[in-house]
Amino acid sequence: MKAIWLENNYLSYRCDVPVPEPEAHEALVKVSRAGICGTDLELVNGYYPFCGIPGHEFVGNIVRAPDQPQREGQRVVAEINISCDTCPSCLAGRKKHCERRTVLGIKNRHGAFAEYVCVPLANLIAVPDRVSDDAAVFTEPLAAALEIQDQIALDAKDQVLIIGAGRLGQLIAQSLVLTGCDLKVMARYKNQQQLLAQNNIQIIDEQAVSSRAFDIVIEASGSPAGFFLAQKAIRPRGTIVLKSTYKEDLQITVSAIVVDEITLIGSRCGPFAPALALLESGQVNPLGLIDARYPLDNALNAFARAAQPGTLKVILEVP
Repeated sequence: MKAIWLENNYLSYRCDVPVPEPEAHEALVKVSRAGICGTDLELVNGYYPFCGIPGHEFVGNIVRAPDQPQREGQRVVAEINISCDTCPSCLAGRKKHCERRTVLGIKNRHGAFAEYVCVPLANLIAVPDRVSDDAAVFTEPLAAALEIQDQIALDAKDQVLIIGAGRLGQLIAQSLVLTGCDLKVMARYKNQQQLLAQNNIQIIDEQAVSSRAFDIVIEASGSPAGFFLAQKAIRPRGTIVLKSTYKEDLQITVSAIVVDEITLIGSRCGPFAPALALLESGQVNPLGLIDARYPLDNALNAFARAAQPGTLKVILEVP
């Protein structure tokens, strides 16, 4: 089959990858759309020593499911963490932090930048008919955005700042504005600002970010400079939510965090069902994030486009 292969930080397009065989309790999924995200770009840059087929934001159809043939033909998205269900973390209900987990297209499991991908049936969620393939591609990052609301409570009195208005930052903004909080988003690029304005989300210039002014700061820039700004902007006893995965080391002023009693929260994957519900209702509309589309056989150019500063979502279409 056709696939994108990552090895030693080098991407290549291959036509000789065997079609995977579903193991027990797995399904073979024909991929129709896949999105390139910041984590995919960081894998190429050496964020994690992954070898194989990357890609974890996708939608497709189950073509073979030996254990559940009634699901064949179903249009699905996939939760990306595959747990063992037997380790202490799994038994304690922390399956996303399974000690033996694999992660689709990120850790010890081939991903979706290919014609076909094998995924455990338990990880595959049916896509509602009213959600288009283009919208369904955004299920995983929208779920990651919604994880913030599972971790902290927000209401109208909260002053909230999002640093970074890229692929993930836009979805965080669209989901947080629904809480009624006093939301501002720092966006550097014109296209990012235009998209925020279309969704009636307030934009703030970096120079206008006041010191110690925000109850909650969400760092989604992917840049250590974004964390530095978050430290400046957070008020005493405020909360900084980290959505960025940094390849570089961070310089953290620990004494200020201790003295001001700042809470730091790491935030990763989130709930798929609420994400699909928001997409189905139209309360979150991600289609404006799509900057470009490429066929799978032109994925190397797609990655180059996605890596350009200010680019939002680049979609791979799999015939």
